[in-house]
Formats: sequence, structure tokens, C-alpha cells
Amino acid sequence: MQDPRQVAQYGLNALLKAGADKAQCTLTLTDKHELNVDLGEFTLVRTTFDTEVGVTAIKDGKKGSTSINKSDSNSLDRAAADVLDIAAASSPDEANDIAEVQPAAVFSSGSDAPDMDKMHSRMKEMLQSVKAAYPKVMMRQAILDFTRTRSCFLNSNGVDFVTSKGVYSCSAIFSSKDGEKVSSFNYTAFSLQDLEKALLNCGSIDALLQQSTEQVHTRPMEGKFVGDIIITPDCLGDMLYFLSYSLSNGPMISGTSIYRDKLNEQIASPMLSIHSRPVSDEICDGYFVTPDGYAAQNSTIIQNGVLKTFLLSLYGARKTGLDRAVNSGGAFVVDPGDMPLEEMVKSVKKGVLLARFSGGDPSDNGDISGVAKNSYLIEDGKIKYPISESMISGNAADMLMNVTAVSRERVDYGFSVYPWVAVSGVTISGK
Repeated sequence: MQDPRQVAQYGLNALLKAGADKAQCTLTLTDKHELNVDLGEFTLVRTTFDTEVGVTAIKDGKKGSTSINKSDSNSLDRAAADVLDIAAASSPDEANDIAEVQPAAVFSSGSDAPDMDKMHSRMKEMLQSVKAAYPKVMMRQAILDFTRTRSCFLNSNGVDFVTSKGVYSCSAIFSSKDGEKVSSFNYTAFSLQDLEKALLNCGSIDALLQQSTEQVHTRPMEGKFVGDIIITPDCLGDMLYFLSYSLSNGPMISGTSIYRDKLNEQIASPMLSIHSRPVSDEICDGYFVTPDGYAAQNSTIIQNGVLKTFLLSLYGARKTGLDRAVNSGGAFVVDPGDMPLEEMVKSVKKGVLLARFSGGDPSDNGDISGVAKNSYLIEDGKIKYPISESMISGNAADMLMNVTAVSRERVDYGFSVYPWVAVSGVTISGK
């Protein structure tokens, strides 16, 4: 293949030649080296290659976009013509634009190539360790891969970014069996810069495997009550979804976000500070360039409970008249608190250690309802037993305000860093 930047430049030129007033072209080359395990046995080793070219054109205020998986000149010429046709058929919008010129830059992180021998030895080591330590566990599927991504982003304003990232990722789905009893399945994933640590020492996988063996035998809770929940790091990302979505383009532009007028106001407990750090050393699986063509920067979303930024793209900012975010969100890092997890549990009179939540998306005002899975009853400051599926309901916005503790301990997943978070005033419904 010819030089990736030359391909992106050809695509950009093709858009301008086809009549675009403003244009951008992104070429992304991905190669993935993957080891698969099914039911505890190695089943697949493969390498895949992917090419994606994204093209965007703006003409007379009208925007068109598409992507293709070919990078030859004929395909790029056809894509450029198609995008101009798409733009011509769309409605004009003054908010349509492309990123302004920034200093050209080359970004890189991670390795250029995988250590396949070490990938195999680490996966084999994990399977052997799980079999020895947790004989009841059934490893339904485990995947360890190394993904190298190279990308070139060019636009007609002079933006010129080249990025390269290599990262290992591991995911696992498992359950436990004891006789005829089987636990609810659970899963986890984490990313790694390298394979220096045993996989069982990464993320939260070891703790979840231990819990899986306990969850073969669950007990129903009785009655309905309002109590506390301790949200585990594995569940916290799901619970923060309402916040990040509410700060993004769609709800902000439509006016349905309850945070539309809350910048620099208290929207969460003073105990809570949340950051988006895609280019931080804390995050090995972040990103360097936003989809609309800006060099990503780290940001603070909530500082001691105060909302510090929305998560608006260039389009969202122009549409709302508010500031563009310096990143696209994600890569979330939540500051640790000053209370050990053990003390958090002791402080709960009656509630649930919430490890997995299965429910629909929150409503616009934050109302949520769903099933607590792989979770535990807490009573009189002690974790009592794993519970059979029980309902959790409340309001996500209220939950942010009702945080009563944040743990000193955190779990590093490579793509996020989360503590345990205690929340009061949640309705818990048992049998």
C-alpha cells in the first residue's frame, strides 16, 4: 500500500475537486492479532486487517459524509462524488463546519507489534490459574488481542494529524457451576500497555471470578425498602452513562438535558470528581484526535460536585452557542475518596453491593429501573449473601447528588479508572 498520508491527501483533494467548499478525510488502518478461548480451550488464533476511509464534505452549508473500506484512487473518487450528492440532498445548517487549523502533529503510544508468544503464555497462565483457584468456574469465552491502529486526519483548513496506537485488550465471559446449580454469567474487560503482569492481576477479573463461585447459590431478598447501594467499579461506568449522555450533542441541542443551564453549578455530591483523560498516562487505551479533528486534551467534567464542562463537539457547540469540549468524553477517571471500602460496607445499615445492572436507558430526567445481577445484600455493615435478581429503581441525577462515600481503592481498566461509590435513597425491591 502507498503511504497512508498520501492516501488521505488524495481523498481530501478528490473532495475539493468534486466541488466541496470544506472537506476532511480520515484514513484508519487497523491490524488485530487475536487469541480466542472457548469453554476453557484455545480455539482460534487469527490476524485481521481493516482499512477505513472516512470522507466529509460541506457545500453551501450542506453536509455529507460516508466511509468506505477501499483506498485506491477510483474508490476515493467515487466516494467523493457520492458525498457531494449526499450533501446536495441534505438541508443547509449554519452549524456545519470543520476544525480550524492547528499545528501539525504526530502522536503515538504503545508498541508497533504484539508479542504473540507472551500473549499465548499469559492466556495459558490465566486458564491454569483459574482452574486451580476456582474449579467451579466455567470460562465460557476469553479473548486476548493486540490492536495496532494508524490514522491520518486531514482537512481543507490545514489540519494534519498522524496517530499510531498499539494496545492489548482482554475480555472474559464466565459463570460457575456446582452440581445442577449455575451462577448468572458475568463479564469484564480491560486494556494493557504491555503484558508484564499476569492477566489475573489486571482489572477486576480475579475478584469477579471469586464472586462467581459464591453466586452459584443465591437467596431472594424479602420486601421492598429504600436503602443504600455501593456501586462497584464494574458497574460505575453504566451508572455514569446518564451524565455523559446528558452533556452530549443530542440532549443539549434538543434542550432535553437537565444540565443545559447548570454549568459551574452543583450537580453532584462534593465527594465526586470526574475527569476525561484520553491523553493521560493513567489511560493506555485513550485517543489523540477527536472525530471532528481537534487534538484531544484532558478535562475535568465534575470537580467536587460542580459541573465544569459539557461534552459538545464542534457542531454541538455551534448549534447551542456554548463552548466546544476539548475531548470527546470517555477515558473517565474518578478521583478516589478517603474511606476504605471495608469502612464503606460497615456504614451501610441495609442495602446492596451492586456489581451489575441490567435495565433500559434512563429517561430524560434520569429515572432508572432495572435488575441487580451478581450482587450482594448488605445488612448491619456486613456483606451477607449473593442475592437472586432484585429490582433497583431511582433517579440517576439524584444518585449523583446522594453520594455518601467514595472508596480509597480504585480499579484500573486501562480505558477508565473507577472507585466504589456509595449512594443513599435507592429503592430496592425483593421477593
